[in-house]
Amino acid sequence: MKVTVEQIGCAHEEELIVRCYDPGADWVGQVTEAASGQRTVCGWQEDTLHRLKLSQIFYFEVVDDRSFVYTQAEVFEAKEKLYEFERLCTGSVLFRCSKSMILNAEKIDYVRPSLSGRFEAVLSNGEQVVVSRKYVADLKRMLGVLES
Repeated sequence: MKVTVEQIGCAHEEELIVRCYDPGADWVGQVTEAASGQRTVCGWQEDTLHRLKLSQIFYFEVVDDRSFVYTQAEVFEAKEKLYEFERLCTGSVLFRCSKSMILNAEKIDYVRPSLSGRFEAVLSNGEQVVVSRKYVADLKRMLGVLES
């Protein structure tokens, strides 16, 4: 499969064109969802199931073998394991930032160095999360500070 990326000026509207033999193929749907930011995950709050867009999620965390999804002001319990959520987020702005957390780079307000090579990310809702030194390079890449 050939992939072409063309840089355009600000005056033009961004668009994604998919040329394929089978418009109903699974991968076509996945590309469409990814491009429109419509991938979702289900989260439970008490006895109510909520569909959450990836763009709403600040971070996904596993604590004591339980998975949680954090949004602007709410916390939901999820059924996915960390590796399943990580797979769902492939190609998005969510990235692994520690052994137990996946963070949305678009929700980072600013970062600052912390102890032992770690970084502290302050999110737009005021929360602070630690980025392990193992994942600092990924953080820098997501923020455009480090080339791929």
